[in-house]
Amino acid sequence: MKFIVSSSELLKGLLTVSKAIPSKTTEAILEDYLFSLNGDILEVTASDKEITMKTTIAVENKEGDGRIAVPARQLNDLLRELPDQPLTIRTISENQFECAWASGESSLPYFNPDDYPECQTTGPDAVSVEFPAMTLADGISRTIYASSDEDNRPVMNSIFFDISPDSTTLVASDLQKLTCYTADDVKAENPCSFILNKRHAAVIKSIIGKDVESVNVTFDSRTVVFRYDGTVIICCLVVGKYPDYRTIIPQNNSNILKINRTVLLNTVRRISVCSPKASNHIKFDLTPGFIEISAQDLGFEIAAHEKIGCQYEGSDLQIGFKSTHIIEMLSNLSCDEVVMKFADRRRSALMMPSEEDAKSEKVFGIVMPIMVK
Repeated sequence: MKFIVSSSELLKGLLTVSKAIPSKTTEAILEDYLFSLNGDILEVTASDKEITMKTTIAVENKEGDGRIAVPARQLNDLLRELPDQPLTIRTISENQFECAWASGESSLPYFNPDDYPECQTTGPDAVSVEFPAMTLADGISRTIYASSDEDNRPVMNSIFFDISPDSTTLVASDLQKLTCYTADDVKAENPCSFILNKRHAAVIKSIIGKDVESVNVTFDSRTVVFRYDGTVIICCLVVGKYPDYRTIIPQNNSNILKINRTVLLNTVRRISVCSPKASNHIKFDLTPGFIEISAQDLGFEIAAHEKIGCQYEGSDLQIGFKSTHIIEMLSNLSCDEVVMKFADRRRSALMMPSEEDAKSEKVFGIVMPIMVK
C-alpha cells in the first residue's frame, strides 16, 4: 500500500477523529487509527467502542488498496512537527510503514486491521432528520451544562432529543435544574426521540465548524449516526426512558419578575462570593419594584446583599436558590431581558426570555428552590 497526501490535510483529518481515541484502555488496538485506502480516498477511523469517528481524505499516486492500524499518538506528534508538504506513506514490511517527506523519513509499526472493532450501524427502521449545523451546536451548548455529572445515572447524564412534526426540543436536567432548547427548523414526520450521552454530545459540538451547513442525523433504538462533509460520528445511545419533562414545567406561577439579564447575572455573581462554599446558597427577597439578593456564610462570618430595581408583579416573596444554578442558566441565555416566574418559596421557578426576546431566544429553564433562613 502506498499513497501521497498533504501533511496538513492528514493532520487535520486525524485531529478531527482523535477525540474518539480513549485516554485509557485495556485494548491496545483502540490507541490506533484505522487507515482504509480505497481508490484515491483514505478513510481514517478512531473508536473507543462507544463512539466511532470517521473522516475521508483525498490522496494521490496511490498503489494498491489496503487497511492498516497505525499508532495515533506517534503519528499525531510527527505530523505536528512537519510544515505543510507532500507526505508519502507506504508499507515496507509485514508490520512497518514509512512516512517520507522532502528532507527525511520515519518508520513506525502498524497492526492487524482485523483486530479493530467492528463499527455499529443503524437498522432498517432508522429515522433520518436534517439539522442545520449551527442549530445542533447551539442546542447542545445551551443544554449540556444542565445534565447530571453522575455516571451511575446514564439517562440524566445525557441530552434528550425530542423530535416532533412541529419542532425539536433538546432537554437536559440533573433534577435540580432543567433546560429546554427548541429548534423550529428541525422536524420529523412522526414523533421520535433519542438520548445522547453528554460526552458524545460535547465531541459533536466541538468539531462542527462554522463552515458546516447541515448535519444529517440518523438513529434507531441503539445507535445514532451524524454525517457531514465527509465526516461520520457513530454513537451508542443511552438506553432508557427519559422523564416526561413537560409535566414538571410550571404553568401557573403568578409571581412574575422581569429584569435585565446582565444586571441580575452580575449581581448574583457578586453576592455569591459570600455564600457558603459547600452549598452556594443565596436568597431572593422580592417586593414590587425591587429585588434584594443576599448571602451569608456564618462559618466565615461573611455576608453580602444588594438591592436593585426591577419589574415585579406579585406578592412579597423570599426564596432561596443555589447561586451556581442561577449563574449557569443566566449565562446560557442571550436575551436582554429575562423573566422569572414563581409560585411560592417551595416550588420550582421558571426562567425564560422576555416576550420581546422570545422569537429569537428558544431557551427556557426550570430551577428548584432551596430553603434558606
